[in-house]
Amino acid sequence: MPEAQRRLQKLADRSLAERYVATRTIMQAVAAPLSEADATIQSMDDASPAKWHLAHTTWFWETFLLRDHLPDYRLFDDDWPFLFNSYYEAEGARIARGRRGMLSRPTLSQVLAWRAHVDAAMAPLLGGPALENPDLADLVALGIAHEQQHVELLLTDIKHALFQNPLGPPLWDNEPGYGSAQPDRGWFDHPGGIARIGAQDKGFAFDNEGPVHRVLLEPFSLARSLVSNRDWEAFIDDGGYSTPSLWLSDGWAWVRENGICAPLYWQSCETGGEVGGEHFTHQGWHTRDPEAPVAHISYFEADAFATWAGHRLPTEFEWETVARAEQADPGAGNQLDHPRHWRAPPLPSGGPDLFGDCWQFTRSAYLPYPRFRPAAGAVGEYNGKFMSGQFVLKGASCATMRGHSRPGYRNFFYPHQRWQFTGLRLAKDL
Repeated sequence: MPEAQRRLQKLADRSLAERYVATRTIMQAVAAPLSEADATIQSMDDASPAKWHLAHTTWFWETFLLRDHLPDYRLFDDDWPFLFNSYYEAEGARIARGRRGMLSRPTLSQVLAWRAHVDAAMAPLLGGPALENPDLADLVALGIAHEQQHVELLLTDIKHALFQNPLGPPLWDNEPGYGSAQPDRGWFDHPGGIARIGAQDKGFAFDNEGPVHRVLLEPFSLARSLVSNRDWEAFIDDGGYSTPSLWLSDGWAWVRENGICAPLYWQSCETGGEVGGEHFTHQGWHTRDPEAPVAHISYFEADAFATWAGHRLPTEFEWETVARAEQADPGAGNQLDHPRHWRAPPLPSGGPDLFGDCWQFTRSAYLPYPRFRPAAGAVGEYNGKFMSGQFVLKGASCATMRGHSRPGYRNFFYPHQRWQFTGLRLAKDL
């Protein structure tokens, strides 16, 4: 069994208490190199300061577990829920999202002290008898998955923040680890038919992954490899960003209004020069690996490339069906491990796996499945209320905590967003 799969199996075998500690530890390890200024800056409304991620995940545990389920628990600071609630209307007023970067106080050390306080207070709830209540155990599992998502957001948000600095500062000094191979240009062929879609596996799943339902698929093929940087360079060289017939109307307007000419973080017209061979990473500016998967593209760009290539994006149902038919290992591929296991920080590197490297755009709108009902209470706001105007992505990225994703997982973003590790895998009709 490969080392990555052994680590995944070890994680799956852990108790909720062990998974809680592991997840909290990884988030702080990722944040360890940050200065006070690094942890406070906010580069855009879509991103949040690293300090805010550290605090918001702690707010989640304090609010939904300790406040509601630990008798006599007192809030660490009565004013902090206003600062670190994200979008839960049921939890009351909160600071505007775009103002999170103005929170010079509390300091990073104060936030870390709060995390330690909450971790200590969680011990009785994670100690055994309390978790015999299935509802409480499910809430702890949700909190762990929530913090795992914020580990990835912390990584991508700080990358975007450092990119704004003309010096191109690295967060980590080691060299990027590529090691990619020539992509497999083959296809997974599927005969179509009736497929079962949704959360079918043992273990945790978000509410938006269900209920299980049936869909009818026509015969199709899904590419075995992600689109590479070399492929994208050919798209650019062939006038991909200047040919309106390739683009959706909203996408062409976005390209023109924002002067888009290459993926985010590429040395390009957007960084003051012609498209070159470098891109910005967590280790600063480095030469791109042409065979590595292209990343940091929008849905608009993914759709335009698919049109240029003479193919299309898959539906989320096609992607999930192939993942199940091929018995794809959700823990394989290039995903995030504890920093002590890193050869290099997160960077797409390429490989044969369906999971890892980049979240993969589908052409499916993010909508509720038949018979979907959001969870009761404030946690019901987690997914359901965002089912408008976004697209589903499948798989996992190099910044996704290993073991977090699965075939039924539905990530979702607006069509113009590209600061996450987002890429694409082509599909075609048979």
